Amino acid sequence: MESMNILVITDKLIFGGAEMYFCKLENQLHDPNINFHYAAGSGELYEKIKHKNSFSEISRTKHLQNIKKLKKILITKEIDLIHANSLRMVLYFIFIKKLTKKNFKIVYTKHNVTVLEEKNRFLFSHLLNKYVDRIITVSDFEKFNLVNAGIKPNKITTVYNGVDLQQFVFHRKEKGGTFNVGILARLSEEKNHELFINIAHQLRDVPNLMFYIAGDGPEYQKLKNIIRTLNLSHRIKMVGIVHKPEEFIKSMNLLLLTSYREVFPMVILEAMAVGTPIISIDRGGIKEAIIENKTGFLINNHSVDDFCKKILFIESEEQVWNQCIENARRKVEEEFSLDQMVSNTLQEYWKCN
Repeated sequence: MESMNILVITDKLIFGGAEMYFCKLENQLHDPNINFHYAAGSGELYEKIKHKNSFSEISRTKHLQNIKKLKKILITKEIDLIHANSLRMVLYFIFIKKLTKKNFKIVYTKHNVTVLEEKNRFLFSHLLNKYVDRIITVSDFEKFNLVNAGIKPNKITTVYNGVDLQQFVFHRKEKGGTFNVGILARLSEEKNHELFINIAHQLRDVPNLMFYIAGDGPEYQKLKNIIRTLNLSHRIKMVGIVHKPEEFIKSMNLLLLTSYREVFPMVILEAMAVGTPIISIDRGGIKEAIIENKTGFLINNHSVDDFCKKILFIESEEQVWNQCIENARRKVEEEFSLDQMVSNTLQEYWKCN
């Protein structure tokens, strides 16, 4: 079997789903016939990088400088395949391919909805069909969207995000006096934390409920002000950046996901793994993991009333709560483990060889 040199790359290492995916690959990818190299922009997740001798830092803003640096890496390391974890990195290497005339392959993992596909669907599909050899989607929902956008179906494979089951250990909960309801997401507009606050506001008179917002981001001060204005500081706690997500999720009796849009959020699988039930808005590929009333609970619309009714139902129905927890953990073990994600990603690399 021929050996390969692969560069795995992403834009930045700020806390987020695509960035955590990159870190997992950097930590876990291993094949005796592949030499791995990595590159990314700066960010707080840099501390998670294990193979720093194989890692190159790129700029988050200086694109021409990045192209020069990546061109040099491509040539000196004799890179055969690029695994791009953002469309921007795909575009970098299309440009580098034209510059160098080198015949390397491009694998693209599509983590989110891109500006180009929204603004110019034809150009988006043309570039992917012509220049990208394999496309990994993190849900079948996203695979279906790409096929609808005109991408050749035989280029696309769904590889689900994987949970490290050694890190996210199952924890059987005991119902105590306080019922903790949490949200763990970047504090940005698309995550719709205002809905979470409005849910807490509507349930403010239920004595045993406490609400926790974990994460940081541009909406931090705005959300803090809303909580203060509504006189909910005794009921909602903002806990900031969480360095051990498994500990935060484990400490919750229930996790909510309120986003305006999602592709396939990792936090859902993490909650299912540790044994914390989740109520999620039904968006993107979420229903591929959450089966209503079996492995979690889905809400169709951003309705405060619907979320509140479901929270009160789950809080009072201990049997439903426990059954959901067991079903969810089983589904993660069978379909969403980190080992499966790494193995399936390696298969995509070898399909290009």
